[in-house]
Amino acid sequence: MKTQVIKIDENNIDAQAQAGLEKAGDILKNGGLVAFPTETVYGLGGDALNPESSKKIYAAKGRPSDNPLIVHIYRTEDLVPITGSVPQAAYDLAEAFWPGPLTMIMNKSDLVPYETTGGMDTVAIRMPSNRIAAALIRTGGGFIAAPSANTSGRPSPTLAQYCIEDLDGKVNMIIDGGQVGIGLESTIVDLTVDVPMILRPGYITLEMLQKVLGKVDVDRTIIDGNSKLKPKAPGMKYRHYAPRGDLTIVEGTQEHVTQYINRLAAATMAEGEKVGIISTDATYGTYLADVVRSAGKREDEETIARELFHILREFDDEQVTVMYSESLDDKGIGQAIMNRLLKAAGHHVEHV
Repeated sequence: MKTQVIKIDENNIDAQAQAGLEKAGDILKNGGLVAFPTETVYGLGGDALNPESSKKIYAAKGRPSDNPLIVHIYRTEDLVPITGSVPQAAYDLAEAFWPGPLTMIMNKSDLVPYETTGGMDTVAIRMPSNRIAAALIRTGGGFIAAPSANTSGRPSPTLAQYCIEDLDGKVNMIIDGGQVGIGLESTIVDLTVDVPMILRPGYITLEMLQKVLGKVDVDRTIIDGNSKLKPKAPGMKYRHYAPRGDLTIVEGTQEHVTQYINRLAAATMAEGEKVGIISTDATYGTYLADVVRSAGKREDEETIARELFHILREFDDEQVTVMYSESLDDKGIGQAIMNRLLKAAGHHVEHV
């Protein structure tokens, strides 16, 4: 399969861009696959109501078929045909956070095939705010299933070049919309339980959800890698976001962390490994390694969120074999950042 790559500026969807989106929409309606930008990460889209399209998504990614796909819509009223019933909490959250980086789980209707939901009787639904994504969903039939546009287990793509790297020859089209705005996948909240529960942290934080819904629970396996409990979101049981090399997170005071990472880096480089370090701006100049990247100011969580996957991909580009990262605050958006970092490291954390 030859993959066509087109460029579209989200802020200038002119007649040429619209023609490209119409072509992409036709691909989706005919059972093909299109990678496209959202405000979170790039998504790999197929017709959510076509079981064959969903099978193609799983095959292109090498994704386990019991890992449900998120259905993307562009109008709140489109919740109705794909759910058994829409709870009031969904409308309240949609008013507060849609379009935006929030995915809601509800009971599915018969319209949504089990191939899309990973065999489950529930469906995950999101309305992205990216204008390219919204236009594609509209031209593609209104219901687009889309996980992240990467090989399963790899860091999610924040630039089209990483979609090309993973999916060239496996999908019909890739829409290059530049760098995404957030850089972390959406928050997932389950509305099928008595108390809404966060199954994956993201830009929409626990505190933000509580302001709308009141009581909200959090799946404890999100951060606790030692938990014996099974993650409630099927996809969270798999290794995700992983670079090709080995990643270790180091936790402790800033002085102890920098000294310890430098000792580890020196010993590892002496063994012939290529070492990369993820720092913050405050510590960037204190590290000695083959590749050092700052994710931003420690207090600027939005920048860190946007840079994390990009840095992991850069380490792969640089053929880094061993990586070390400072631990980060796990409050607010930091919970989502640490969740991704811990998954990327296989929960390998050293305390100093």
